Amino acid sequence: MPTTRAPEDAYTAEPFVPEGAGLAELREAAADCRGCPLHGPATQTVFGTGNAHARVMLVGEQPGDQEDRQGRPFVGPAGKLLDRALEEAGIDPADAYVTNAVKHFKFTQAEPRKRRIHKAPSLREMTACGPWLAAELALVEPELIVVLGATAGKALLGSSFRVGEVRGTVLEREIHGRPERLVPTVHPSSVLRAQDDADRKAAYQGLVADLKVAARALG
Repeated sequence: MPTTRAPEDAYTAEPFVPEGAGLAELREAAADCRGCPLHGPATQTVFGTGNAHARVMLVGEQPGDQEDRQGRPFVGPAGKLLDRALEEAGIDPADAYVTNAVKHFKFTQAEPRKRRIHKAPSLREMTACGPWLAAELALVEPELIVVLGATAGKALLGSSFRVGEVRGTVLEREIHGRPERLVPTVHPSSVLRAQDDADRKAAYQGLVADLKVAARALG
């Protein structure tokens, strides 16, 4: 008797992405995505949000613990720090569209009531989620993409991406069939992980400096 493969075994969100859908319809469809195994342990899909006609799209790695619980991207401590850095760099957070390369929270948990520890998604999981990001890009049509951290960079620019080599520069690449301009920088959570106040301050100023490059690129 032939066995039927579960959708998540195929590692692609493509069958779940409706053609010709707007952002609201995409968000609704993404709630039922089973394109990879990450949907199982996660509380819910965390889809992108913000200005549907934004000039700048911010792409992070994946939802964190707070995002997974609330169902919105960048609502935890890293999101608050990012908003502050954007404002300091001259970009209004309300004018941006924010999303993640991977739409489900990947974590490890020693025991059911213990804290859920973030775990980086694999390249296979990032690739599986790519159709959602491609659909968001096609609808929002941003003038600039700010790439937040190594995982987002690998999802958009390939596995050889190294954030330290290109942060704070304007790149021009074809992404999901569209010519795009991108400014890579660190993920705001890396600022929060800095060892002490001096390191944290320096890391934050570095993030702001990269975002100022993005602000100048937008003109």
